[in-house]
Amino acid sequence: MFILIKVLKGDKGENVSYKTRFRATLIGFTAVLMWATLALLTKLSGSVPPFQLMAMSFTVASSIGLALWIKKGNNFLCALKLPKKVWGLGIFGLFGYHCFYFIALKNAPAVEASLIAYLWPLFIVLFSALLPNEKLRWFHIVGAISGFLGAGLLVTAGSSVTFEAQYSLGYLTALICALTWSSYSVLSRCFGFVSTDAVAGFCVVTAILAWLCHWLFEPTVIPVGKEWLAIVCLGLAPVGLAFFTWDYGVKNGNIKALGSLSYAAPLLSTLLLIAFGFSEASWKLGVACLLIVGGAILAAGDFLKKGTESNILDRPRKK
Repeated sequence: MFILIKVLKGDKGENVSYKTRFRATLIGFTAVLMWATLALLTKLSGSVPPFQLMAMSFTVASSIGLALWIKKGNNFLCALKLPKKVWGLGIFGLFGYHCFYFIALKNAPAVEASLIAYLWPLFIVLFSALLPNEKLRWFHIVGAISGFLGAGLLVTAGSSVTFEAQYSLGYLTALICALTWSSYSVLSRCFGFVSTDAVAGFCVVTAILAWLCHWLFEPTVIPVGKEWLAIVCLGLAPVGLAFFTWDYGVKNGNIKALGSLSYAAPLLSTLLLIAFGFSEASWKLGVACLLIVGGAILAAGDFLKKGTESNILDRPRKK
């Protein structure tokens, strides 16, 4: 990730801010690619309970972040000296999202809960209009809705969805889950002066809180064989590096484009599950693909046309 970010320092010329935002958006999109492996790696991790899996994977992610801090010669204690608002936002985003997601799955059918939780890319597109110098156009909204419909088709497999009152708690926490990640992503833009290295600290605190939840609410299951490899891979990519590249992307890239492109995650995830024999291909997958890809192109179309972006990246700078 840091090699990719270093490339941005070479940007020079009239369209430097556009080039920077374009590359930052691509870096942010790598998080979506990594999140596409989440379902597959979770299945390969065996019967490890949710909070234990979250704790173990975030521990791996924390180790990566700490190693990078040491390698760069940064003082660990100095790196933790961040504004309280930044700490609150980071912990709220990383731990809050996963916590509410697990609560939703425990209190509502997985299909309905997942469908509601997948509102977060749409919310990112909508909430981004509140940021300075960001404008929300009709094609952003239509593209994001198209992506959501495609993701919904994948999650439900084309079957009917029924929302029952007895699962209200699960539906509510799934909605809070979507609002948590979308608001975290958009608000991160307001703290653009904070280095992406800070994500390592968020991972450390999230790992600690996840271990506490595991010890309080779950039995411990010891992974065996290849399950260990799956857990390490979770911590390295979808529950590790992805948060660093996402943070850089939302702070420096086109946040509306990233929101729409995020719907590629369930599509790519489904393709991986099919490739590894955990699911089967169908015509519904093709329709979902058209909705997601078409929606992403529509929502990000203005950004993909060189020169349409503002020449100034409006975000707070450290004085």
